[in-house]
Amino acid sequence: MLGGYLSKNLARHLQLTSPRASLPSIRSRYLQRDAIRFPTPPLAFAFDIDGVLIRGEDVLPPAKRALSILEGDNAFKMKLPYILLTNGGGVSEQERCEKLSAKLGFKIHPHQYIQAHTILKTLSHKYTDAPVLVLGGKRDQVRQVAAGYGFKKAYTTLDVLAWNPSVWPFHQLTMHEAASTKDVDFSQTPISAVFVFHDPRNWALDVQVLCDVIQSAGVIGGPYVPLEQQTKPVELVFCNPDLIWRSDFDRPRIGQGGFKAAFQGVFKSLTGSEYPHVQFGKPTRATYDFATQVLSDRVKELTGSVGPLPPV
Repeated sequence: MLGGYLSKNLARHLQLTSPRASLPSIRSRYLQRDAIRFPTPPLAFAFDIDGVLIRGEDVLPPAKRALSILEGDNAFKMKLPYILLTNGGGVSEQERCEKLSAKLGFKIHPHQYIQAHTILKTLSHKYTDAPVLVLGGKRDQVRQVAAGYGFKKAYTTLDVLAWNPSVWPFHQLTMHEAASTKDVDFSQTPISAVFVFHDPRNWALDVQVLCDVIQSAGVIGGPYVPLEQQTKPVELVFCNPDLIWRSDFDRPRIGQGGFKAAFQGVFKSLTGSEYPHVQFGKPTRATYDFATQVLSDRVKELTGSVGPLPPV
């Protein structure tokens, strides 16, 4: 069980053969204290969410006990640092943490929670005032997330379709979709980068617009410019490499990795080669390095320590 694993490893890393046998000596030294304090915690944890803490809409039975141990309900009354790391996304960290906190019964803070696209915060300074295209999620939800990260000019493919319906004549905007769009003249708004935040809802529209952006040096509807002639090619970033994911359906569902394969397949058919891109999300090194920094910040927050990160 997850709770038993945490208790066992906590004792081992404190070099105690038996927590119960060692408690008297600990208590004699820390009789007037609420918790045992160390320069750095003996352990730190990074959890996945789906299949580890939650499955579908249900909290898995060991999850609450495991979090209780980490929050200090252990033989040593010690809070242990932990973060949640997922390839999910599509909404703000704040919104997701509020829902998780209600389900799990423990306060999960946004700085403890890393979604597939959270790492894009590290790129916002580069594109603060530059027009960027954000893909995925419902209507303009990822635009709102991007704005929260510091991207001031984030646009969606629905914005593009509202600007010129002939871009993709096989989809007419619904009333709710139209209400979520911004009025932009994309012939005068060159796109500097495209970020696939979350799983796109309309692959055909998004693949078409993405090809338009890349093949015209960022100007949708502009003349074709071969990649080797572009002075500053559009940066393309995917946030989740998962080809499939588990849902309530009996068979796995195709994820953002499938969308990437579809786009690259179309682009290669058009040009003869795939388009260069950056890949984030588990299990990429960039995302794990980012998670390590977030976890280090959490250790410092709990202990004030600036030493090396404990075993994770």
